[in-house]
Amino acid sequence: MKAPATLAPAAIEAPGVAAAPPQPVTVPRKRTWLGIANRYRLASLVVVLLIWEVVAHRVNPLFLTGPSAIAEAGVQLTQDGELGKAIVSSLQTLAIGYVIAAVAGVGLGLVMGWYRRVDWVLDPLINALYATPNVALIPLIILWFGLGVPSKIVIVLLAALFPIIINTYAGVRGINASLVEVAQAYGARGGQLFTKIALPASMPYIMTGLRLAVGRAIVGMVVAEMFTRLAGLGGMIATYSGSFATDKVFVAIIVLSAGGVGLTELLKLLEARISPWVETARIK
Repeated sequence: MKAPATLAPAAIEAPGVAAAPPQPVTVPRKRTWLGIANRYRLASLVVVLLIWEVVAHRVNPLFLTGPSAIAEAGVQLTQDGELGKAIVSSLQTLAIGYVIAAVAGVGLGLVMGWYRRVDWVLDPLINALYATPNVALIPLIILWFGLGVPSKIVIVLLAALFPIIINTYAGVRGINASLVEVAQAYGARGGQLFTKIALPASMPYIMTGLRLAVGRAIVGMVVAEMFTRLAGLGGMIATYSGSFATDKVFVAIIVLSAGGVGLTELLKLLEARISPWVETARIK
């Protein structure tokens, strides 16, 4: 006996109900190197530069210069070698101070957040130093370390240290207690809890602290170069502002801004490599 033919569920129509029209198949477009977000950023940058150029032509060049004049000054400083020497000098101070601050800040934040007795001892000192303006400490730093590179490194270190400590500490203290209890139920103890629970859970906070510290470190570097021996990009700003060379002052400022943005984006890429689960959990 031949079995009756069966219809697919999609082919069965209810009486009196029209069949839904077939949906067109959409093929995802191939992503280009210039995504929609970058297009918006590029368009806003172009608009700002155009407005800046128009306004600069209507203002005394002593107070404001346009992007074209700043570009010419940048080419001149680059050809003279002055800009390159200033960047190298500033990077040396920034790199050493920032790396020391990153290592010390992450270490102190993790230890203070994980061990309560250490937190009780160090918390008043950290809060007191964080509340003290770094500018007020510069005379003492110069007195102790002189006018050379060591004093600049210390100023950068103090500027970048506390955002890292505070964010790392918040990351450790914000760990869900149930995670620790589950790990302990499976036999994790001591160092395993620290490396398997505390460090991965606080990684987003650590990276946030490191990104915030970039801006603070650059500010500390410029202040250090202005208050100590005039050198680097901060020295360029102090020197050319005194001679009313506004275009050259803007060159140093733009280099500092671009460097800060570049370092921040580099840390974002590093965070995506170290903790990819954070990126997948974010709102798109």
